[in-house]
Amino acid sequence: MASPNEPSPPTDPERRLPPHHNPLPELSGQDAGVISQADFERVQASDEFVELRRRFRSFAFPMTVAFIVWYFLYVLLSTYAVGFMSIPLIGYINVGMAMGLAQFVTTFLLTWLYVRHANRQLDPLAEQLRNDLEGGA
Repeated sequence: MASPNEPSPPTDPERRLPPHHNPLPELSGQDAGVISQADFERVQASDEFVELRRRFRSFAFPMTVAFIVWYFLYVLLSTYAVGFMSIPLIGYINVGMAMGLAQFVTTFLLTWLYVRHANRQLDPLAEQLRNDLEGGA
């Protein structure tokens, strides 16, 4: 227990940081431009932005639906098809365990597919839109 003369430890974990600390990079020079609401609206109404949104949605929505269906299939089979899920495959591994592990594999696969899709289809167009909005090349 601290004595009344000793200061109590700071409750804010960032209190030990210098007062000028900011975790976000400061914008200075050519990156410090202010972008108006009209500029945002102009870009949002552009054909390129509509295409970017279409590319994102054409990947994200079907993959989300597919994964949710796959997940609920696993849950429903685990609840209502115990006999099927208990069928042994290899040693102590049964259908339920294999499907459960496949959920993890599917998650990693979808993540990899999305990153690949974003790198090839989304990022170049988003970079072009950002450069247009910021007045870059």
